[in-house]
Amino acid sequence: MPDKKKSWIKYLTVAVAIAAAYFINTEVQTRLGQSVLDEMQLERHSLPEALAKAKVENKLVLADMSAIWCPTCRSLDKNVFSNPKVQAKINENYVFARIEYESEEGESFMDTYDVRAFPTILILDPTGKRLKKIEYTSSPEEFNSFL
Repeated sequence: MPDKKKSWIKYLTVAVAIAAAYFINTEVQTRLGQSVLDEMQLERHSLPEALAKAKVENKLVLADMSAIWCPTCRSLDKNVFSNPKVQAKINENYVFARIEYESEEGESFMDTYDVRAFPTILILDPTGKRLKKIEYTSSPEEFNSFL
């Protein structure tokens, strides 16, 4: 009987260690993601705000579905959306919407536009109709060519 108890304690210890590592990693990734967002000088809107603004300004919406803790999303924010040439092109032709995966808006966005991964970048008309999906790239030049 003592061997079964020791075995159970070992499994519990491993499970707790794995859970702790996961939550610590998620917290670190979230803080890194927030830091990049805080430095990014691209005006961000919720999707409803972006659609309303796009109607008034006769622009399209560039909708970015991301997760704050996602390293690939953070790379997109840091390398592409923080680039002055990309920002100029977005500001000239689009209203930028940032949709956070872990939010009610994120759940709705995923259902409405059948999004299954992030980052996902869509171009929408001012009524919310999906016009185009932009492929992920960490190259500002390539991203601008997609716009």
